[in-house]
Amino acid sequence: MGSDNKLVKLNMIDKSAAASRLGTEPVGKLLLKFSIPAITGMLATALYNVVDRIFIGHAVNEIALGGISLVLPLMTIGMAFAMLFGIGAANMISLRLGQGKKHEAENGLNHCFLLLAGTGIFLLAAGLCFLDPVLSLMGAADGSEALGYARDYFRITLYGCPFFLVSFGLSHCTRAQGFPGITMIAMILGAVLNIVFDIIFILWFNWGVEGAAWATVISQFISSVYILRFILSSKAVVKLKIGLFKPKPAIIMQIMALGSAQALLQFLISVVQILYNKSAGWYGEISLGTANGGDIALSGMNITGVILMLILMPVFGINQGAQPILGYNYGAKMYDRVLRAYLSAITAATFICIVGFVMVQIFPVQLVKLFAPNGSPALMEFAPRAMRTMMILMPFAGFLVVSTNLFVVTGRPKISIFLSMLRQCIILIPCIIVFGKFWGLWGVIVATPVADGFSLIITGVLISIELKKLRKVSGK
Repeated sequence: MGSDNKLVKLNMIDKSAAASRLGTEPVGKLLLKFSIPAITGMLATALYNVVDRIFIGHAVNEIALGGISLVLPLMTIGMAFAMLFGIGAANMISLRLGQGKKHEAENGLNHCFLLLAGTGIFLLAAGLCFLDPVLSLMGAADGSEALGYARDYFRITLYGCPFFLVSFGLSHCTRAQGFPGITMIAMILGAVLNIVFDIIFILWFNWGVEGAAWATVISQFISSVYILRFILSSKAVVKLKIGLFKPKPAIIMQIMALGSAQALLQFLISVVQILYNKSAGWYGEISLGTANGGDIALSGMNITGVILMLILMPVFGINQGAQPILGYNYGAKMYDRVLRAYLSAITAATFICIVGFVMVQIFPVQLVKLFAPNGSPALMEFAPRAMRTMMILMPFAGFLVVSTNLFVVTGRPKISIFLSMLRQCIILIPCIIVFGKFWGLWGVIVATPVADGFSLIITGVLISIELKKLRKVSGK
């Protein structure tokens, strides 16, 4: 126990020294230091989806891309569970370490691991038992060729579900202990191995979508082993000790409460993804004037979604990097530094969004061909136009992301949740349904910038009030 207490004290001293720099070092330097690891990790996570789609589009066909889009909502639901338990346990670990209660922090980690592994095994079993009924709910039209590809891909990726939940969920816990580098390495390791196995399984063995699925499963397994190896080692401040574990419902409820906000947002995203898929299946054939229009629309929406994710992942990284800087300085009542950090994060995020916007508006055809080099005329007509339309307000996306996070830092998480739900649920879902009824597939496409526009106006009003308060208390 003596050595454990010394280790905790040393760790707390290191954290205290790091924290003090949050209030003294130049804001721009801090933002760069904190954002680069987060951006790297987020891009590595995105590569799991991007690389699979590039290889599938080149080695299989464009319809297979539509099949993968049918699986995406199910993967988002898995991520929601990983965030529910992972973020919840990470918050508990940070709190208990700050209180010097290492044993309770370890208990939280043990609960987290078993919740993640148990949920992953449950999802695996449920998915295998109800494979076809589940996929039929994801939005494919009757007789869809894409549904066959989705079945081949999802049947295999289910085996990686426990590994994905463990690696992604526990990565939050390693970051909470003060080891963001371990999380970043695990993500990069998985992404790089996914590329290597894609080359082997898809290009060399010619396994198609099944090869992409096995590449994902194996890379997720290795990533989870890396994370587990660390939290079982002496290097970890909070170690996994299943042998000493006693499940307690109260701790489970506390973990779920602490991680519920992010998990809820992910569940809502999965609902929107399903609605997009169904709308593409319903309106694709009529709007695109071809018999397999539903599958082509699915493929086009998939490509657009991947490009959007690539642009936004660095923005999310900047947002993650800004959060501790904003939080520390707000807690220390150094409001001028809060304003500088917020504006710096907005500037950096907006720059990335503008670059992405310019690329999409000037080179949409080239971006589509990156995933579907032999795309059909219908796809090449639909996907570039859809991409341009859906991302017409992209230059303002960085403002929306960073501003929503500011309300969490200033102690108004309900406003942050409201703004997140506003775009993902309150406005977007009705717009998709209503616009689709009137204008078909293109109404569904237009729903995205309309929802973005409403969110921009409401966020702008709320953030202007918040900034006025900060300027007043900072004397500026």
